[in-house]
Amino acid sequence: MDLSNLKPAEGSVKKDGKRVGRGEGSGKGGTATRGHKGAKSRSGYSKKIGFEGGQMPLQRRVPKFGFNNRNRKEYQGINLDTLQTLVDNGRIKDTVDMDVLVENGLAGRNELVKILGRGELKAKLKVSVHKFTASAKEAIEAAGGEVVTL
Repeated sequence: MDLSNLKPAEGSVKKDGKRVGRGEGSGKGGTATRGHKGAKSRSGYSKKIGFEGGQMPLQRRVPKFGFNNRNRKEYQGINLDTLQTLVDNGRIKDTVDMDVLVENGLAGRNELVKILGRGELKAKLKVSVHKFTASAKEAIEAAGGEVVTL
């Protein structure tokens, strides 16, 4: 090692961006690398999202269809096999209600919950949530459990 090959440690020196518009002597004065005239040379310029230079933008060319019901109710689905896993892990004893589901991270405090029928349930549970599929209701009652709709 000698003075000809000394250099700072990797990552210790950060090269700052070019300082534009700081006088002619800097080489980047005048137009400050923005060119002459036009919207992009002005301060405050920002093009709209999706702007295509005046051409009809894609989101306006594509036909719109369908319907979104603003009054829809969305349910958080929880399957039977998920409940069975919780029973196997010892997190659920005999009742499943909103408090149990929230503390196990399966639903939010203000969410509506629907029990779905995937998997099989061996444990006898009293389940009280907002909705059940027919197959889930059948499976819970077949296992000797109880279904309560909130």
